[in-house]
Amino acid sequence: MINKIQTKLYFLLLSIFIILIDQFTKYLIFYNHKLFINKDFLLFRLDFVKNYGAAFNIFSGSRIFLSFISIIFTILLIYLILRKDTLNPYDLYSYSFILGGTIGNGIDRILKGFVIDFINLNIINFPVFNIADISINIGFIFLLYNIFKSNR
Repeated sequence: MINKIQTKLYFLLLSIFIILIDQFTKYLIFYNHKLFINKDFLLFRLDFVKNYGAAFNIFSGSRIFLSFISIIFTILLIYLILRKDTLNPYDLYSYSFILGGTIGNGIDRILKGFVIDFINLNIINFPVFNIADISINIGFIFLLYNIFKSNR
């Protein structure tokens, strides 16, 4: 019983860690963007973009709808992490990464009205993104991996 609680706590703490890193990096960019903007690194450069929509700026200007979706997904993911006993580690990691990213972007959307994006890839033409977006994508990769692994 204690091992299950420790496992669930571990995955919730992983989500909290992702949220903290995401919010810290967004804080740095938001309050110091003139210092960091257009700093070029090997594969990416730092920009400052206010994203009023979701991924690829879809649903732009739909703050209430997107905030509601963030809250619903947050509740669902916390439920899946805490209540499902048959989950394998890939599912738990995927839910934790998606939860961290969802809450990270949800905090921005609810409190600021927009999501702060700042990572701009140099190697391909791709929308500007943030740590929460990376986390959500890692979570989806874990989900896809587990789906393909299970179907074999």
